[in-house]
Amino acid sequence: MSLGDEHGFGDSARADDELYGGQTRTRLPERAADPYGGARRGARSSSRGLVTVVAVVVLLIAAIAFANRTGGGSSSADGNGGGKPSAAATAATGTQPVRTKAAGIPSGFAHDEQGAQSAAANYAVTLGSTGMFRKDSRHAIVNLLYTPEAAAGLQGPMDQAYSADFLRNMGLDASGNAPAGSTFVSRVTPVGTTVQQYGGTSAKVSVWYVGLIGMSSATSTDPVTSSWKTWTFELQWSAGDWKIVSDSQKDGPAPVPGDDKAATSDEIRKATEEYGGFTYAR
Repeated sequence: MSLGDEHGFGDSARADDELYGGQTRTRLPERAADPYGGARRGARSSSRGLVTVVAVVVLLIAAIAFANRTGGGSSSADGNGGGKPSAAATAATGTQPVRTKAAGIPSGFAHDEQGAQSAAANYAVTLGSTGMFRKDSRHAIVNLLYTPEAAAGLQGPMDQAYSADFLRNMGLDASGNAPAGSTFVSRVTPVGTTVQQYGGTSAKVSVWYVGLIGMSSATSTDPVTSSWKTWTFELQWSAGDWKIVSDSQKDGPAPVPGDDKAATSDEIRKATEEYGGFTYAR
């Protein structure tokens, strides 16, 4: 799960000019203390790079394993033959996305475009969770969300990618647990979905989301940060539900960063514990 890279100010002060409504605002770098008791942003790049490697390895193997798969035909979502996704906004419809859960994960989505979008959004949330960093829960998640063929091809490579060395660089132990007094955060919050293709038994859905990842503790050198990504899922109707055949991610689109004050490690920890997630619907 690649949740983005960090970009901070350099050692020498500089001014950045930003255009807002026809006027130029000059922003000077602030000299406030780093979040989490002096955590250095530079330390972020190594762990971010490792997370990116995980995503690349997994997705490449998935692409190779299922490049020759068979499946139902697909067509343009807007039906205009132009190959462009429909421009319908992600608005509430009042239709419940699912009425059941399997292992705490929403399941039993409708066999239509709306159901495919709801499935993709909820699958992104699950695949971006801390459960993916623990072997037992990761295996259960992959077996539940992917087709049997895709899951069988992914389990081994994922275990290799989530190695003890990788977990240690994320601040976790070999079992994927955070140190005592620390809270590991990994969350995906969908902002919207769109159908790229839909063919009845197959669908291609993209999920635009903001992700959070990092370690919340007073001594963390890897504070929780956010990034914007687009996650695209190739879905197949299988055994009465939408299942993932393959998936890929790309950066952005990311909005202009605001002037929000970074929260303390304790505030992030409390928010993570107190604010639960949602079941997402199209």
